[in-house]
Amino acid sequence: MRQIWFKTWMGVFALAGLGVGISLAPQQAGAYQGASTPTGILVTVTYTDPINVRGGPSTIYYPIVGQLSPGEVVPALGISPGRDWIQVSFSGGTGWVYASFVSISGGELLVVEPPPTPTPPATSTIDPTLAAAFNVQPTATRLPTFTPPPPLEVLQIDPAPSAPRVIPGVFILSLGLIGGIGLLISYFLRK
Repeated sequence: MRQIWFKTWMGVFALAGLGVGISLAPQQAGAYQGASTPTGILVTVTYTDPINVRGGPSTIYYPIVGQLSPGEVVPALGISPGRDWIQVSFSGGTGWVYASFVSISGGELLVVEPPPTPTPPATSTIDPTLAAAFNVQPTATRLPTFTPPPPLEVLQIDPAPSAPRVIPGVFILSLGLIGGIGLLISYFLRK
């Protein structure tokens, strides 16, 4: 009896949740689409995978500050002097995207000077006490050097002329002759 009531109430709650979710979904989607309509010169991501947005126009010197999804449209602010990076404004701030991964629409971009490259983080100083504990002084002994091996001595053997007693071809021919004679004998004895 308890199982029937439990299943009934679970079905009622599932249907109620589904109805609320369906009724709210179009309102939320419409509100979201209306809020993010960029204007001016626009950049559309044409690459099939998400692209990285960097802090400056280089993959080496500037860190990744965000990503843009395929098909996403954002406002463009400028282009690098080499015309291969585009400065964009996106939800995470401003950044640079590689021009081959996007298409520009709505006008011509002005050349923008790139920001200075970020300074690398300062290295921490080493504690002198700790450095002294691991300070290894090289020994004053000489390192071993390569010693060539003694010359290789090749054993010299005097070849003694020896004539084979039986030529190997004669042995093979004699076996073939004996086999042929055996074949003829077996052929005539069958008849």
